[in-house]
Amino acid sequence: MRSSKFLKAEQTALSWDIPGLVAGVDEAGRGPLMGPVVAAAVILDELNPIQGLADSKKLTALRREKLYDEIRAKALCCSIAQASVEEIDSLNILQATMLAMKRAVEGLRLKPNKVLVDGNRLPTLVILSEAIVGGDALVPAISAASILAKVHRDRWCAEFHLEYPQYGFADHKGYGTAEHLAALREHGACPQHRRSFAPVAEVLR
Repeated sequence: MRSSKFLKAEQTALSWDIPGLVAGVDEAGRGPLMGPVVAAAVILDELNPIQGLADSKKLTALRREKLYDEIRAKALCCSIAQASVEEIDSLNILQATMLAMKRAVEGLRLKPNKVLVDGNRLPTLVILSEAIVGGDALVPAISAASILAKVHRDRWCAEFHLEYPQYGFADHKGYGTAEHLAALREHGACPQHRRSFAPVAEVLR
């Protein structure tokens, strides 16, 4: 595995080391007990830079929302895709995440010459790709993808909360908080809960 130091040095070389367009890919929603896992792919425009890109988890919700709109406006192209709860339960969360990433890359209007993916696993792609641990903090295009995926999923949770307000999805976004677990025990599972996740499976016994 390459060191973070080497990865940071590599960033500056990407524009000439890998000719052509480079897409960054990241996901949101692997850990929650409900809802789809969402992935985004982004090809940034070097001539139209975006200031303040960072790992989405390090940004406030308001900052993420503002950057989301700026990324959609300034990127050369971007794509958001997901894998459903049914796919998560049938494939497992890792394979469903890879599927969402693959769909996001394939949904890009422009075909990149290389794909940089956050983490240590790669989806099955026909394009040259590289996994970068901590890439959402190291590579601007991956940072942008992490923001798109996070905001998209958070918005989905807020909308789904309107249908099932008793679970508090708008607040905890489906993660296994004490509030969420208590609601699961009281109300049981809703259609968007991941049956293959242990806390959900326990209330279904």
